[in-house]
Amino acid sequence: MTEPSSTQEGPPSNGTYTLLVAVTERFEAEVGALGRKRFDAPVYCYTGSAFGTGGFGRIDRHRRLAAGESDARHWHVDYLLGHQATTLAGVVKTHGEDVECVVARRLGDGPISGFGASDCDCPSHLVSREGFDAAIAEVQTVHADIVDAAAVTVEQFE
Repeated sequence: MTEPSSTQEGPPSNGTYTLLVAVTERFEAEVGALGRKRFDAPVYCYTGSAFGTGGFGRIDRHRRLAAGESDARHWHVDYLLGHQATTLAGVVKTHGEDVECVVARRLGDGPISGFGASDCDCPSHLVSREGFDAAIAEVQTVHADIVDAAAVTVEQFE
């Protein structure tokens, strides 16, 4: 685990996050080097980290892509978020802690081997779930079980 990089009041502006992506209809999409993949679950949970210069500002980038305000595709999750059948529905954040792989592994193996895991030895950083409410509750619990629950925040988007 890493030390928080922020000296401001409130939670650190970096850490680990899990995006919750709602899918309105099944689709297939090219996912970079992973090739063409099928997305047929109603909810996907993608776990990543935000320790670079912008910290959790990376989530704003994901939101812009999901809203169609950007079309840049750098990471596997961009191919999911950039599809018209998806909506970025929420995010669970663990502030100041690098627990990306721990969260991803506790959520379980994903439907697409290697998704979001090109820089680690995790099977996948993407899991599918059947319902949003259960998914966000599970993701929040997983984050909170790893660190002090006070370091975990949840946002739902419209």
